[in-house]
Amino acid sequence: MATAPERLLLRLEWKVVRRLDGRLQGAHRTAHRGSGIDFTGLRAYSDGDDARHIDWNVTARLDEPHLRVFTEDRELTVWLVLDRSASMAAGRPGRGKHDVLAELALVLARLFGRGGNRVGALLFDTGTPRVVPPGTSRRHALRIGAELERASGTRAGTTTDLAEMLDAAGRLARRRALIVVLSDFIGDGDWERSLQRLARRHEVVALRIVDTADDVLPEAGLIVVEDAETGEQLVVDSADPLLRVRFRAAVDARDARLAAGMRRAGVPVHRIDTDRDLAEALVEVVARTGDRSP
Repeated sequence: MATAPERLLLRLEWKVVRRLDGRLQGAHRTAHRGSGIDFTGLRAYSDGDDARHIDWNVTARLDEPHLRVFTEDRELTVWLVLDRSASMAAGRPGRGKHDVLAELALVLARLFGRGGNRVGALLFDTGTPRVVPPGTSRRHALRIGAELERASGTRAGTTTDLAEMLDAAGRLARRRALIVVLSDFIGDGDWERSLQRLARRHEVVALRIVDTADDVLPEAGLIVVEDAETGEQLVVDSADPLLRVRFRAAVDARDARLAAGMRRAGVPVHRIDTDRDLAEALVEVVARTGDRSP
């Protein structure tokens, strides 16, 4: 009988992977990636060419200088940094932030793996981080999905240390890599400095997973508001105009701080709403990434 990750991946392969296959690879090819070169052919020498690449055997045979032409190896290592903190459990059953995180992780692992790239994962919460070493196969994508299915080691009453999450990714990725951070970015720590350090050594992309509950206070009279990270509860009047204004101001300030920090670090951040079609959201991410490519 198929496991939950197998059923989920099969559904995503039909609905999402086929629509995106090929697009993601092209959107993530830059001069920074690839540690090797592949010989692709010969061409006549022109003034200004690097003489070190002259093929002397062919030159002697044709009595005309010819160069060996190479292309850069485009395979890369991708690390998925997966936020498994308590706030990621927010959202409606079956379509909460942790559900979207799992779908994104499986899709990205499958897409990058199909292109021959190696994909690893760091599952981070306020317990002990778990690591899935890089691999390429469909079975490997399922292994990442199985790790996400396992019970989180989150400790109650603590908030996510975003700085430690990013620092852990930096310690894990020793060679230059593409690091995709999947998180709601709700937590503590001087994460901006950690992000800047990470972005200096690697290419970093942030996928910010957002649920309506993160941004909107429902008008439902007296309600119990709970801090998703600490579990602290407070009874508030959600219809209070002043409270609603203060809540909106706090949301706007949080978003502005996040955008400014990402901008200073040179890291693109893409918003993924839990109520949005995943394929459409990823197509938009790929398009925006392509627009930024040199």
